[in-house]
Amino acid sequence: MGKRSTSALPEIPQYVLKGFRPLHRQEDDTSDFGYNRLDTMQPVEGFELYSSRGLKPSLGPLKSAFYRISITITGGVDIQIGLEHFKHQQRTVSFTWPNQVFSKSNIRADTFGYYLLFNSGFIQELITTGSIPQEFPFFDVTGTPFFQLSPDEIERVEQFILHMNEELKGNRPGREKAIRLYLYLLLLEAKRSYERQQLHAHATNADNTYLVSHFQKLVSRHFLSKRKVTDYASLLAVSANHLNRMVKDITGKTASEAISEMLVQEAKAVLKYTTATISEIAYQLNFSEPAAFNRFFKKMTGDTTMAYRKNVSGQYNA
Repeated sequence: MGKRSTSALPEIPQYVLKGFRPLHRQEDDTSDFGYNRLDTMQPVEGFELYSSRGLKPSLGPLKSAFYRISITITGGVDIQIGLEHFKHQQRTVSFTWPNQVFSKSNIRADTFGYYLLFNSGFIQELITTGSIPQEFPFFDVTGTPFFQLSPDEIERVEQFILHMNEELKGNRPGREKAIRLYLYLLLLEAKRSYERQQLHAHATNADNTYLVSHFQKLVSRHFLSKRKVTDYASLLAVSANHLNRMVKDITGKTASEAISEMLVQEAKAVLKYTTATISEIAYQLNFSEPAAFNRFFKKMTGDTTMAYRKNVSGQYNA
């Protein structure tokens, strides 16, 4: 069977803020911080704030249309952004931007922190460089999206969060602008730490760790249209053999396996969070036919697509 035109098929799901809350908050969540228990007449369009209390024990993989900031005060949690794996610990911050595949798991019992979700337009009026990634390099594909703050820095960041919470819960004049300003100040504090630690210099050096990290970020962005190692070798100006060797040395997997892993993450997200048929998903993911998609998924996960969907649907509805 030839490849079907995808023009009439639904888009691969990308969650927006409206309606996103049930995916990450427990049903019996009683926390009153941030957006929790916020008066329905007092929402702030394009922005949400939560503490880790009441967070589901795992999230994703899923793709969102907004920016995300995660801050760990105590404890630890595993986060995966695309193909990159990170371990949050005390005083860790991480940043994701729209269209990335994101997962959170293994939240320790002693973990406490905060996370903020906001649309690109929410602070655009405060951006002087044209775009959020230009102003804040940790939101850029070439940057480092995960790092630790000093004790003084994390204290200032937490104060900005508490100020935002106070504004959310109140109904004072200028409330929305105050939240925008506190969010900008939080990002500025993170940027100062980023520059103090020279993280951008570390992220753009010529060593092989950077090469592999850049490869993983490129795969996370282009895996639907670029499936060959040679595609990424060309983007990185290295040979396919060198790229394969470096990826294998650092991650234990070949570059081709990394591309397949990213595709599996996307497939899991669509199977878990949508009602699209297996055939629709196969063509969304650019497989020539549903049978090819099923064989690929079974080889990568050990489960059939239907068995995986049934299992995660049961967990989600539990």
